[in-house]
Amino acid sequence: MYDSMKNKNFFNMEETIAADIFENLDYPWEVLPRIGDFIMVLGQTLSPEEYDKHGDNIWIAKSATVAPSASITGPCIIGKNTEVRQCAFIRGNAIVGENCVVGNSTELKNVLLFNNVQVPHYNYVGDSILGYKSHMGAGSITSNVKSDKSKVTINYKGEKLNTGLKKMGAILGNYVEVGCNSVLNPGTVIGSNTTIYPLSSVRGFISKGCIFKKQTNIVQKEL
Repeated sequence: MYDSMKNKNFFNMEETIAADIFENLDYPWEVLPRIGDFIMVLGQTLSPEEYDKHGDNIWIAKSATVAPSASITGPCIIGKNTEVRQCAFIRGNAIVGENCVVGNSTELKNVLLFNNVQVPHYNYVGDSILGYKSHMGAGSITSNVKSDKSKVTINYKGEKLNTGLKKMGAILGNYVEVGCNSVLNPGTVIGSNTTIYPLSSVRGFISKGCIFKKQTNIVQKEL
């Protein structure tokens, strides 16, 4: 029914170590409750020649660079050639892909980042999935809890789709660009190749290949 929001329309499954987590699931937010347990299983299969295990259920690729001031709590996987910068705060249930950047003072919690994702400056990303080569500008965040603490719904073409989740941030497809200091409100779903203007407040479903100027001004990109 909600075909444009199905996983197949958002992600390049060849660009994540965690493709199997999507098996038998239609929609990306259905993945969120699975992340922690999935890491515990996947971590045990990682090659000790490519990954070091640190503490309790933290696997970090030998080719990754992690600043001494970064804080990482498991379960967590940090992919190959990824850079975790000064004072990054990874709170657990995080799969960070290859060639990613987790920047200074960026906080991650219950997330799946595909390969080549950049969250480089003062970002908060919680209960969210970021597709291949998506980028969040400085200070942009995912808000993952509604103010009244009710279940998160997604505004989809005039309908309200109940996710059944109390915590859900944002779903970003491949190549999404989020401008600086934007807020992605709970239940934001952004299609691939869409650009969000800086200082935006975004909510609901935003189609692929768009430019989001404001909630009442969303235009299709020229191909």
